[in-house]
Amino acid sequence: MAMKISQVSRDGGTIAYEVHGEGPLVVLSHGMGENRATFRHLVPRLVAAGYRVASVDVRGHGDSSAHWPTYAPSAVGADLLAVVRALGGGPATLVGSSSSGAAIVFAAADAPELVNGIVQVSPFVSQAKPNPVMRLAQAVVLRSPRLFGMFHRTLFPCGRPADDAAYRKEMVAKLRGRMAAVRGVIEPVEPHWTARTREVRQPVLVLMGTKDPDFKDPGAEARAARRLFPIAEARMIADSGHYPHADQPDATAADLAEFLAVTSRA
Repeated sequence: MAMKISQVSRDGGTIAYEVHGEGPLVVLSHGMGENRATFRHLVPRLVAAGYRVASVDVRGHGDSSAHWPTYAPSAVGADLLAVVRALGGGPATLVGSSSSGAAIVFAAADAPELVNGIVQVSPFVSQAKPNPVMRLAQAVVLRSPRLFGMFHRTLFPCGRPADDAAYRKEMVAKLRGRMAAVRGVIEPVEPHWTARTREVRQPVLVLMGTKDPDFKDPGAEARAARRLFPIAEARMIADSGHYPHADQPDATAADLAEFLAVTSRA
């Protein structure tokens, strides 16, 4: 599908996004180090299901401005709300992958009139406490686009999309000069997103790959996230890693469409 990049001004910079389709609004927000192209296989499926889909480059990533005073999830959530306002005020269902799973909680709690539901894809419920060796390795990886690309590849234990190599090459190229943003979106901040979940009164869906290598027990992590919200369900995507929208787009789109059929009527 043809790409037309739009931008919204925020905090002295711009947030890039692209929109496809017609219908109720769905806003997609990617995780650490990625860009909106991570949703390249999910977007056409949601458009075919009858939705207007905006995929966003998180601040510091993709075609958004490179340098920001903060990359905290509350700020990323406010960026997503700015996109919703720019597209007519929604309300929208927000889908946040990985680190963006925190951002959409802040957005839903801060502006319930703009958000009719949220979907956390592979969220991190607790802050990781790596041992000294892992902490050192993480510090090295998060300063090198090339090493981050190598790490990213490991998050597809069940197989990768046919165009994965091309996507990763472009992703790594776009990360040059932007690794501060990669580190910034996962920097520990207070309040943690889990402190805001009881304020989220909209329906919540948690999606997790059964083979997600970021978690010792993906199912337990998904259930832990679900229990934090007043109205929530958790679903597992079989034979999927950390990015089910990329490695299992049909199954992910099917679960999303079922959830969106509810939220779009709200």
